[in-house]
Amino acid sequence: MRFVSVRDLRSKSAQVWRQLATDGDMVVTSRGRPIAILTAVSDDNVEESLAALRSARAIAAVHAIQMRSVKLGIDRMSLDEINAEIEAYRRERAK
Repeated sequence: MRFVSVRDLRSKSAQVWRQLATDGDMVVTSRGRPIAILTAVSDDNVEESLAALRSARAIAAVHAIQMRSVKLGIDRMSLDEINAEIEAYRRERAK
C-alpha cells in the first residue's frame, strides 16, 4: 500500500489523485503517523464502498467490545446478571 504525507497531498495533489486512480488505496500520514485512508471510488460504487466501510467499522467495534469483556472477566455473565446490571444502571440514571 502506498503512503502519502499531508504535505505531498497539498503540494502534489494532481499527482496523488492520478496515483490513487492506479493504486486504488493510499494511507495519508502526518508526521509519519497514519491519519486517513484514501480510496478510489466511482459513481457506480460509492454507496457500496461507504456501506463496506461502515460495516467494517461496526465489526471492529463489536470485536473491541468482546475483547474488553474478556479482559474484564464479564464475558461469562448469565442473562440474569446482565439484566440486573441493566436495571441497576437504569435506576441510577433515573435519579
